[in-house]
Amino acid sequence: MSDSRQSMTNTSSELLHGTLDTLVLKTLTAGRRHGYAIAAAIEHTTEGVVEIEEGSLYPALYRMERKGWVEAEWGVSELGRRAKFYRLTPKGRRQLAAQSAEWARFAAAISRVLVNP
Repeated sequence: MSDSRQSMTNTSSELLHGTLDTLVLKTLTAGRRHGYAIAAAIEHTTEGVVEIEEGSLYPALYRMERKGWVEAEWGVSELGRRAKFYRLTPKGRRQLAAQSAEWARFAAAISRVLVNP
């Protein structure tokens, strides 16, 4: 991995802390998915800038399930394997809206600092 790619990955990891729930909830607005598909969709959408490790994703999914933001059910993946599929709940949609608004407010504030001479 190049130095700039490694630096981007380190920066992305720091920025990702605290935003993983929002990314997962947003990904689930497209429909139910299993964990690997959630991680792959995030990586694809961010053009590889954000990579979600299993050690972060599954604890986040379990936490969101306990909070009632997602529901899980067992099913069969596209490869014919048994997998746990997650879907967004109405409570999760409300949480996504709140987190998205907070993220937009935060990003706008950071942008103001960066573009100010």
